[in-house]
Amino acid sequence: MKLLQYSLIVFVISSLLTILSCTEPPSYPNEPQIEYVGINKRTILQGSSTAARDTLIITFSFTDGDGDVGSDSTNLFLRDSRDNSLIPNRLFPIPEQGSGNGVSGEITLRIPNKVAGPNVCCIFPDRRVCQTDPRYAQDTFSYLIEIKDRAGNLSNRIRTETITILCQ
Repeated sequence: MKLLQYSLIVFVISSLLTILSCTEPPSYPNEPQIEYVGINKRTILQGSSTAARDTLIITFSFTDGDGDVGSDSTNLFLRDSRDNSLIPNRLFPIPEQGSGNGVSGEITLRIPNKVAGPNVCCIFPDRRVCQTDPRYAQDTFSYLIEIKDRAGNLSNRIRTETITILCQ
């Protein structure tokens, strides 16, 4: 009797494992989809001084059904909410995963705040940038982010939290 019970339990467990191992891989749309994960800091010194050498780190997840995310051309777009200026960038090709063509993962974008090169800077009402002015102690903005795959499909857009720049 006990042998029959053990055999039945082993059969049920084996059947469940077989069924669970035959699941379909996830099906993603061909257009990339992105989802905001977070940012490492919400306050930063502007990049015009040597004391302000710091980095914003933005993380977001992605999926792409046809697996063609990344290329050698511009395919990552950040827009500054203050003036809608475009900061083009690129994602290098991301290898396909598993037996399906879809890919998913996380992207970590680092925006160095340095004296020479791109800066995270205050923009004053008179359009001056990367300067100090006692009338304006801080500035705020956010980034709007979008990616494009090799087929030219644009993702949805995501926005970071508001970032405060100390204009010292």
